[in-house]
Amino acid sequence: MRRQVRARRTHRSARRRTEAAERLAEVVLTIPEVAAAGCVSVYASRPTEPGTGPLIEALAARGVRLLLPVLGTGLQRDWAEYTGTDDLCERAPGRPPEPSGAPLGAAALLEADVVLVPALAVDARGGRLGQGGGWYDRVLAHVRPGAPVVALVHEDEVLEEVPREPHDVAVTAVATPDGWRMFERPAAPGA
Repeated sequence: MRRQVRARRTHRSARRRTEAAERLAEVVLTIPEVAAAGCVSVYASRPTEPGTGPLIEALAARGVRLLLPVLGTGLQRDWAEYTGTDDLCERAPGRPPEPSGAPLGAAALLEADVVLVPALAVDARGGRLGQGGGWYDRVLAHVRPGAPVVALVHEDEVLEEVPREPHDVAVTAVATPDGWRMFERPAAPGA
């Protein structure tokens, strides 16, 4: 499934990617929790991922504090504050752009009102298919209770079902260039 999604993504033209990134920004900004957020965790997308550049710029223009992941050695989790596109740098080949500022520590994620995450696919129950390394699954276990986690994908990557492992953490919403939706949260025991 990962190979299929990656192959489809590489066949999108630069023009289609740019248009989709602009539409995705417009859609994400209509999510009430994003519109009201003072701090958002987001990521700088790789070239074939749904583009986050316009979204990052729009959130920054609104004065939203943005936390971007910094990939440490192994599966180390860290965050740094976004200060502008000129500050983003590729620290190692193949890695997404990261802020060059001082790392804030893994606990910085608790400050995010909303967490926007990459995915290769999302299913109808909030199952998220990631790249396969488990980095975001480990991160999502530390999101502030009640903070929405929104996966960003293309419309054709919202599937009926994706494979799940015991360590996988579900997302609470999905956004595509065509729209967004929240998933039903499981009822609390005894409810």
